[in-house]
Amino acid sequence: MQLFYHPDILESDVQIVFPKEESRHIVKVLRKKEGDLLNVTNGKGYLFKTEILNISAQQCLAKVREVEAEAAPAYYLHLAVAPTKMNDRYEWFLEKATEIGVREITPVICDHSERKVVKPERYERVLQSAMKQSLHLSKPKLNDTSDLKDFLSIELPGRKYIAHCVEAEEKRSLKNQMQPGERSTILIGPEGDFSSEEIELALKNNWIPVSLGNSRLRTETAAIVACHTAALINED
Repeated sequence: MQLFYHPDILESDVQIVFPKEESRHIVKVLRKKEGDLLNVTNGKGYLFKTEILNISAQQCLAKVREVEAEAAPAYYLHLAVAPTKMNDRYEWFLEKATEIGVREITPVICDHSERKVVKPERYERVLQSAMKQSLHLSKPKLNDTSDLKDFLSIELPGRKYIAHCVEAEEKRSLKNQMQPGERSTILIGPEGDFSSEEIELALKNNWIPVSLGNSRLRTETAAIVACHTAALINED
């Protein structure tokens, strides 16, 4: 199945007008014709089965023939991850986490962060592409970049975990702490790890210190390990 993305479709819509860029892809690259069927999602858990009525590289029009809603996932994972020094590594994390099933992502700027400016428009494109490639019907929510100290003070639903590398701190394995079906936020630091002040503040705000294993992991690898751990715990 090939999946198209159109964020503005509503359940009640009977027709879809594709924007110019997507229309050009449908016509020039895929060479679709009138009468061909297209599977479309709005990234909010819905699949729209449509039929092309009028095709043009400027604007394609399709009729909605059927609408399906996917079942709500068993768990909700929010990853708060410091941007990596090399931007392509963070984009790799966004892509793979989307494929695995993350629901929400917040870039956080830490004391030891080497990259403090991100490009949300580019990140959104990565998320959209990964969602379509993996045939997911829900696109992860990408939040605005936040200073870590501000983020730590936010009231978040569910359980809150911080994965850091300080050996002296007593930590339990994430796989033994997390429960199936839970809503959780996992915090992953930058290449230089969290500062002692940040860790102390997190613990004061009831973040649970956890380990992701014995290896010292890069930021993006740690985020994927955390994401995959949550997915495995929630496997049927």
